[in-house]
Amino acid sequence: MNPTDFLQEAIKGGLKSLYGVELPQTEIQVQATRKEFEGDYTLVVFPLLKISKKSPEATAQEIGAYLEKNCPNVDSFNVIKGFLNIKLAPAFWVRVLESIGKNEDFGLLPPTGKRIMVEFSSPNTNKPLHLGHIRNNLLGWSVSQLLAANGHDVVKVNLVNDRGIHICKSMLAWLKEGNGATPASTGRKGDHLVGDYYVKFNEMLTAEVKEIMECEGIEKEGAEQKATLLKEAQDMLLKWESGEKEVVELWERMNGWVYDGFDVTYRNLGIEFNKTYYESQTYLLGKSLVLEGVERGIFERDADGSVWCDLTEDGLDRKLLLRSDGTSVYMTQDLGTAHQRYDEYGFDEHIYVVGNEQNYHFQVLKLILKKLGFDWADSIYHLSYGMVELPEGKMKSREGTVVDADDLLENMYNTAKETSLELGKIDNMSDEEQDALFKMISLGALKYFIIKVDPKKTMLFDPKESIDFNGNTGPFIQYTHARIKSILRKASEQDITPSMTGALLLPKEEAIIQLLSTYPDKIREGGDAHSPAIIANYAYDLAKEFNQYYHDTSILREEDKEMRAQRLYLISIIAQVLVKSMAILGISLPERM
Repeated sequence: MNPTDFLQEAIKGGLKSLYGVELPQTEIQVQATRKEFEGDYTLVVFPLLKISKKSPEATAQEIGAYLEKNCPNVDSFNVIKGFLNIKLAPAFWVRVLESIGKNEDFGLLPPTGKRIMVEFSSPNTNKPLHLGHIRNNLLGWSVSQLLAANGHDVVKVNLVNDRGIHICKSMLAWLKEGNGATPASTGRKGDHLVGDYYVKFNEMLTAEVKEIMECEGIEKEGAEQKATLLKEAQDMLLKWESGEKEVVELWERMNGWVYDGFDVTYRNLGIEFNKTYYESQTYLLGKSLVLEGVERGIFERDADGSVWCDLTEDGLDRKLLLRSDGTSVYMTQDLGTAHQRYDEYGFDEHIYVVGNEQNYHFQVLKLILKKLGFDWADSIYHLSYGMVELPEGKMKSREGTVVDADDLLENMYNTAKETSLELGKIDNMSDEEQDALFKMISLGALKYFIIKVDPKKTMLFDPKESIDFNGNTGPFIQYTHARIKSILRKASEQDITPSMTGALLLPKEEAIIQLLSTYPDKIREGGDAHSPAIIANYAYDLAKEFNQYYHDTSILREEDKEMRAQRLYLISIIAQVLVKSMAILGISLPERM
């Protein structure tokens, strides 16, 4: 039983009775009453004046009187200018709570038949995952879960950037300086090992450029053009694209190390995909689309052999699609990948979870696909999110301020362990139970802290702040759930069963039930906005309301048996909705802490 739906339907009947007009339910604006006014829900009257032909106050008064007379679930009303504030009867809220408890799928919206593909993660195989990747992964995962809760068929995909000049740089440095090093021989995680040689390449290149500058007395730009190391890397890329056996074998070996390393990080984050694509397998398809576009006169080939798409008439510039040596660029690969996915899945919407520095790229991608005649290009949506900054400023790889994902997960675990031990509430747990709890708290802290921020905003990540057991944090919500479960265990030990008894509700209980009833609306709102932050902050509001209720109200110590049983039922539903909402964020809630 959704209170908003109930009121909209009742008001719809009132409008027909009073004014002889039947309005669609969607045109009846009902919202939660602001806290400073008396009432549960407010009807905005102004859009209805065209059918009432009366003043806002008179219209609101007439509708309110109709509802009070004809709807037993309406307890009272008041009018403030053009707003009708409606108070629902206590018995109505009892029935709402009961209906929520009986609905195992509460919050899940009906199937839409719409298929949505969500691409996220999209790492490069020349370096391990870092904090920026973590925001991408957590956002992509939670958006996928949220869209699934909205009734859509969601396909989670990853596109691994496993080809290009950056991969060749790692490969070349390993050949020159690796001495046959492997993850097994070094004890180094595969993605970290390959990343080390990407750094090594840049060190070697810097040294060579410096030497050329000193010997020949030229500027850095000219020295870089003369550097043999960079030419060797470019030659290696050409050899890879031509399928030279030795280069391809080395590429397969080193990328295999990286894939294994990524899988460990994904497992630790609780991330999985329905399908993983590899740019090495899709770039040729993109290349064929580009060459077809040249034949059709959509793209143009310059004198040096490079291929371009002229977007100047669209208010943009010329976009390179193939280099003069015939090698592909990122755009070429994305064209091929998008085409392949549509052929495979026939999606209704394709969401790319990519940082806002790529806004222009996706604008261009849609335009080029449309020029190629693909109508489904309009279904592409770029979920553009802000960067992650640290208390000390922006992450910069060259300055060594990038936060490694694996290191971060380990540090979060240690912080969660330290904080939990200081609180001293886990002495009765086994070592295995403590370990599981520390992992749960650390992941909950990390995920919640990142997801609670609106995706579009740049965010500041502070690990210590994220593991605070007070305030708007994951551990606070986890602790709230553990507290509820503790109360319910004590009730069970006393043979007290939570149940609906029809007992009189306190105003605070009515307010909590009203908040619980909005959960499906938050699911819809979050899905429409592609923002799991809406669900995160809803869960916090619910946890906060419970804690205030717990502080002010007797639950187990309530002497009235019917009130006690119903209060236990209420908090059990709070726990269930907390579990549902946090599951969308990929966060588990402990039974005890």
